[in-house]
Amino acid sequence: MAYLEIKNFNKSFGNTEVLKGIDLEMEKGEVVSIIGSSGSGKTTLLRCINFLETADNGQMLLDGDILFDSETAKKDNDAILREKRLNFGLVFQSFNLFPQYSVIKNITLAPTLLLNDKLKVYKKQLKDQKLSSHDIKAKLHDFKEEQKKIIDADAEELLVKIGLTEKRDNYPCELSGGQCQRVAIARALALKPKILCFDEPTSALDPELTGEVLKVIKSLKDEDRTMIIVTHEMGFAKNVSDKIVFMADGVIEEAGNPVQIIENPKSEKLKAFLHGVSNKDGE
Repeated sequence: MAYLEIKNFNKSFGNTEVLKGIDLEMEKGEVVSIIGSSGSGKTTLLRCINFLETADNGQMLLDGDILFDSETAKKDNDAILREKRLNFGLVFQSFNLFPQYSVIKNITLAPTLLLNDKLKVYKKQLKDQKLSSHDIKAKLHDFKEEQKKIIDADAEELLVKIGLTEKRDNYPCELSGGQCQRVAIARALALKPKILCFDEPTSALDPELTGEVLKVIKSLKDEDRTMIIVTHEMGFAKNVSDKIVFMADGVIEEAGNPVQIIENPKSEKLKAFLHGVSNKDGE
């Protein structure tokens, strides 16, 4: 059984059918790159996977559990959706950092907000134990402080991973585009997602800054992280992916290992697409 299974995803916006029956499987620890021309449905698929859009039809299973089913999706309230989104981390094209917060605050913000939900659950558990209000308050304080230490330690470790320890107290306006994107990657990792997703992570960067971001993603591959990467960097996709999926006109036109897709394409649409792109070999 595949780790992530997407079955018959369909999505329309008005009269425009963007996804037309997408079936996709990937294994744990696998890196899947999705390529294709603008308008092929790549980003819409990624947004549906991350519960930022809702597929009109289809199912999605994660590690054997049904995470999305179009037949029952309307019953999911905001709390359920938030919980489901935690399975995925999404790095956007344009960073989406909070400009009023420092680098370290951007990384710790989401886990800190999530801690508030954990505290509510823990408080209820303590009340169920019939503890005194004094004991509940003390235990909540200790739990909160312990969790905050873990959040801060994880954030510092992530700063090392992305090579920005010296920028921990800087603000996004003081960083380069490549540095901002590395912070965005750390922010996504801070919630410990099961699958990390990238939507054209280098498209907003100058060419000289692209390499530093791709290097971080490559290091995550070396850690056996499960990743889905929508990218226009063909050489990078070839070197980092276990599987490449080519989308065209809302369908998966061709999928296979990187050598097969890049060097020996079968689909005429894929051949035409690759003919129009450069950098099919380098990183």
